[in-house]
Amino acid sequence: MGAVEVTVADLGRSLGYYRDQIGLDVLGQDDGRASLGGHGGLELLGLVEEPGARPADGYTGLFHFALLLPERRDLARWLGHAGRDRVQLTGLSDHFVSESIYLRDPDHHGIEIYADRPREIWEGQVMERMTTMPLNVDDLLGELDDPSAEAYDGIPAGTTIGHVHLRVSEIPETIRFYRDVLGFDLMAALGPQAAFFSAGGYHHHLGANTWESAGAQPAPEGTARLRHATVVLPDEAARNDILGRVDADESAAGPVVRDPSGNSLLLA
Repeated sequence: MGAVEVTVADLGRSLGYYRDQIGLDVLGQDDGRASLGGHGGLELLGLVEEPGARPADGYTGLFHFALLLPERRDLARWLGHAGRDRVQLTGLSDHFVSESIYLRDPDHHGIEIYADRPREIWEGQVMERMTTMPLNVDDLLGELDDPSAEAYDGIPAGTTIGHVHLRVSEIPETIRFYRDVLGFDLMAALGPQAAFFSAGGYHHHLGANTWESAGAQPAPEGTARLRHATVVLPDEAARNDILGRVDADESAAGPVVRDPSGNSLLLA
């Protein structure tokens, strides 16, 4: 997955949050849009100001985007920063395949910061083993010599968008689109409530759920909403193969397709 782009009500407020609370670098800013990333300059997040936009609760759209840190120690270092600097969290979970910390930004966009467990312990077992349990915070912080004093200088180089989790209106049609049209593998499903998709055997690059959005419509203008998530294809031939199966709109950044719930995907 590549960069995620969202609208925000107040660009200055959001830049302060993502810089000081999350630890992203501001890579560029121009004409109401800002680009953010980890150390090293890879764009992970685009923010587009829509003054006065209200949270897009109750619509389809973004459930969360997930920043995948390179090492477990990086996750421990981030949690130490969150404790010292009183970053407000919404959850801490052990998914067996990964360990995760959850937040919401000032516009209610969901954020996950996580580190994967070694692939050899879960590969081929995602359907059976991926779960949600309480995170063992003490064990995670045990990665650090002194969590209260460990230096934190922001999201490290090598951080990627590990996955994007979407709010959708209905699961069966979502499965048909992501599995049968785009070609992702279905890795796990929770009946009519959630589904998880990936390429190459990863636990999931895309998640979808109806927990807050069953039967809902896409978020309208005037809300802080998902503009697009980015799916990075290996080459032009792979992208053209998908474009031969689905209608796409052209944008300045490239072709954009929409899932049955109206969520936009930039094909890069």
